[in-house]
Amino acid sequence: MKTKAIALLLLFMTGTMSSAQNNRQNRQDDYLERRWSQVATQMEPEWYGSDDARRVAETVLSFQKEIGGWEKNQPYHQLEADSLKSALLQKTTRKSATIDNGSTITELRFLANMHAQTKDGRYRKAFEKGVQFILAAQYRNGGWPQYYPVRSTRDEISTDKTMPYSMHITYNDNAMVNVMRFLRDIYSDNEAFRSLDINQSTRKKARKAFEKGIDCILNTQIRIDNQPTVWCAQHDEKTLAPANARAYELVSFSGSESAGITLLLMEIDNSSKRVIEAVNGAVKWFDTNKIEGIRLERIINEEGQKDLVVVKDQNAPPIWGRFNDLETGKPFFCSRDGIKRETMAEISHERRNGYGWYTYAPAEVLKQYPAWQKTIISQQR
Repeated sequence: MKTKAIALLLLFMTGTMSSAQNNRQNRQDDYLERRWSQVATQMEPEWYGSDDARRVAETVLSFQKEIGGWEKNQPYHQLEADSLKSALLQKTTRKSATIDNGSTITELRFLANMHAQTKDGRYRKAFEKGVQFILAAQYRNGGWPQYYPVRSTRDEISTDKTMPYSMHITYNDNAMVNVMRFLRDIYSDNEAFRSLDINQSTRKKARKAFEKGIDCILNTQIRIDNQPTVWCAQHDEKTLAPANARAYELVSFSGSESAGITLLLMEIDNSSKRVIEAVNGAVKWFDTNKIEGIRLERIINEEGQKDLVVVKDQNAPPIWGRFNDLETGKPFFCSRDGIKRETMAEISHERRNGYGWYTYAPAEVLKQYPAWQKTIISQQR
């Protein structure tokens, strides 16, 4: 009886292990159906040593600009051979690279993962080139533009069909926050980069760039009656004042980007008095400007279209406007005509459904704030 029980147990364990291995393999095999950011940074470590990963890496290397960075919104794991021709074309026609939408930082983290598994020197060389791009792109004031080298007015108007804005200090979509976390991982000897054996000179430059970035963040924080609040999604690269971007992205208190900035500040060890003041000011703004009693809901409207609407719900968690008027503090919404509206229902169907006007991001700040306060108090004793 005992022998039979042991046999059944072994059979169960074997089946469980086999099932786990199969599930793991399935997760690896479906990489083509994942987002590029997931493939670049979230696969099992051993996947980055596979033939599939090597093929993807060849594409990533081919798309690296001479300046060291990459273009945005490229699903490198899904590109075919014909796309490599366009990569070479991009290198000669558009010299600037970007940090927008996670670009360049995502590719660099991917190359670090590849090098950790393969020790291929080409990945290390491309990584080092990318780091130099990040360091060179930083303004003297500590901020980063969306593109570097900064694009000409003529190029931006002809390419993006919009008034120039990519030269501004860019917090939008956490661009600068992503860069700064990357630099922190470099100088702090993060395990993900350990195989690259980054030299001390580069580490020192990364730390200095990070510290300059913090200074920029503190200097761009919007102050009302000399009290710190939050940030705009872009700030003028010369005056540091809040700046417009696309026609529907007007100057504002940003409910979304400011959350990422505040969390970054809260991650700093041995925070300075200025950092503490900045965090406290931002948290106060988030708490004051939270919206309660509403939520977003997807519906089919009278025209048979999918639509996004605001509905009342007293049980809904707090939500924040992404754009908040610098004078009134109230959320506002825009179509491509650049005219402020008081409600999301008033803007075009295309912009209402094609852009994020509300955010839950500050909730994480408020969640972490009490623990952060305790840490600060203990440090001050």
